[in-house]
Amino acid sequence: MIREDKQALVDELSEKFQSHNAFYIADASGMSVAKINEFRRLCFNRGMEFKVYKNSFIRKALDTLGGDTSEMDAALKGQSGVLFSKESGNAPAKLLKDFYKAQAYPRGVEPKPALKGAYIDASIFIGANQLEGLTTIKGKQELLGELVGLLQSPAKNVISALSSGGNKLAGILKTLSEKEEAAG
Repeated sequence: MIREDKQALVDELSEKFQSHNAFYIADASGMSVAKINEFRRLCFNRGMEFKVYKNSFIRKALDTLGGDTSEMDAALKGQSGVLFSKESGNAPAKLLKDFYKAQAYPRGVEPKPALKGAYIDASIFIGANQLEGLTTIKGKQELLGELVGLLQSPAKNVISALSSGGNKLAGILKTLSEKEEAAG
């Protein structure tokens, strides 16, 4: 591969890193071609993409993200494939778990593709042991929805209290005015 082709590949990968809010690095070594194709098909069906890159290309593309991505170096050993997701940061983790479940790996056998690292909204997670936690991470849209709901609920409570309290207040004022009239 000539230098221009390598640079074009790094540029393409950099662009993908910047246009996807989440990507996972996984090790698919030892998987048969049929299993890798099955995994890629599952990715495609869920709006994601899985592609194998050289670690040096991944490292150069990570350098263009602008933050400190040196933690990802631990994930850049051996064969590396990158799983891209434009959806929420937990979508690839859920996809990996579903794929593992469908493959019915025996106890003690490391499932493949094995998670090596994840980059979600500038946060870095290293190691397969992070997979369970990554499935519970909420996406930006989910968090915004919860925030809007939380902001709306106090306003609804205040309006409800004022409208119900208004009736009570009117009743109290009427009773007081009737007492004044009766006394006076």
